Amino acid sequence: MISSLRNFAKTKVAGIFIFIIIIPFVFWGMGSVFSGGNTNNIAKINNKNVSTQDFMDYLNRSGLSQKVIKENIDKNILEELLSTLISSVLLDLEIKDLDLTLSEDEMVKRIKMNKEFLDENGKFKRTLYEKFLLKNNMTAAMYEMKLKSNVLQKQLFTYISSGAKSPDFFVEEYFTEKNSKLTVDFIDLNRFYKAKEKFSNEDLIKFINDNSDKLKQEHIDFSYIIISPKILTGSDEFDQTFFNKIDEIENQISKNVDFKSIANDLKISPTIKKDYINFLNENTIENIIYNSRKNTTEIIEYDGAYILYNIDQINEKLASLNDKRFKDQISNVLFKKEKYEFNKKILDQINKKEFNQASFDKLGNNSIQNFKLESKDDDSKFEKNSVEILYSMPLNAFTLVSDYNDNIFVAKTVKYEEPSFSKNSKNYNAISNEASSENRNTILKSFDYLLNDKYKVVINEKTLERVKNYFR
Repeated sequence: MISSLRNFAKTKVAGIFIFIIIIPFVFWGMGSVFSGGNTNNIAKINNKNVSTQDFMDYLNRSGLSQKVIKENIDKNILEELLSTLISSVLLDLEIKDLDLTLSEDEMVKRIKMNKEFLDENGKFKRTLYEKFLLKNNMTAAMYEMKLKSNVLQKQLFTYISSGAKSPDFFVEEYFTEKNSKLTVDFIDLNRFYKAKEKFSNEDLIKFINDNSDKLKQEHIDFSYIIISPKILTGSDEFDQTFFNKIDEIENQISKNVDFKSIANDLKISPTIKKDYINFLNENTIENIIYNSRKNTTEIIEYDGAYILYNIDQINEKLASLNDKRFKDQISNVLFKKEKYEFNKKILDQINKKEFNQASFDKLGNNSIQNFKLESKDDDSKFEKNSVEILYSMPLNAFTLVSDYNDNIFVAKTVKYEEPSFSKNSKNYNAISNEASSENRNTILKSFDYLLNDKYKVVINEKTLERVKNYFR
């Protein structure tokens, strides 16, 4: 019932390399918080559950501190780590399917070659091996199973990406593509757009009258309460006790217990909003509720807490121009409309071969600017996709491009400069390795999608969000 804050992306098999080496455990004592129960399964792979405790154990083995995870929680670190864990499970399933094995002799050989288990003379010392197992709370069988999995995963990667070594012609092509310089002339189109504040009331009224049906919006009356661990349990911790109480509230909602009764039971006075509409799309409680209103009564996540809301009434109507927010919204729509129509006109001319150098010079009117892109990765002036488009075009061709601030430009490709390249250059091996690495990553990415589809990965986003809340 609780909506997730973000959809989980596909897992990344290539990321498994990060954890291919066994790292000592760092015990955080979180087992009691996420132990037991189907609701604590964080993922399902081929109908096999991955429990939250499995994930926590994996985080322990990663060697990352709680502080590091907390600082990067909004940078999707947990999603990436979960992706890596799932990748490991997928690889083990594929290894089993391909019937890859590691002999006992090879296992013993690898253990005896591990530098951690060698004395000062380079000889295997069983006491060092046993100390390692004790330090990491592992049995010999557990370690050997992990070692076997890591070795076979490496073998599988080698098998999948064999032949990824790039031939000379590909290396040269890769280097040329990455390091060629491209000079472009461009015109900033911003000065051709009518400013938002220049639209008159007559312009706005005409647009509203012409689009009245489309501009009607839902105005809602609603009530809500904020639910935090402090309110429910008297603690600041997102522990199991808190989530049990959240589950109880969800059960009450499913049984059609009304909002007022739940609020009274919790002894919380609701905040009431009348005739509310989301104009600005700001990340406020009210806007979150407005955008999330799927059911009359619902509980949703918001900024480290939970919000229980009730929709009292919904009315569809036009706002008034006397409301500055509505006026600004309509002005913004008109600005974007005019901007779109102006840009489309030029693009249509380009596509129909009606836009030429004379058109470019006339439009520029002595305001044509020049810029040299240092490489295909140079996005210092134009956004990355625009740069890729420019590099794909022939010389003296025109197109529309943008920067990261949504500014639009008419651009012309002027000069293409290829770098000098020789197989005998001192950095050839580095370039060759870089080209092969990119080729290999492309192969592994394709393999990753194949495994996700083959073994049917499903993420329990609600449980993932609970884990994130634990670290916040």
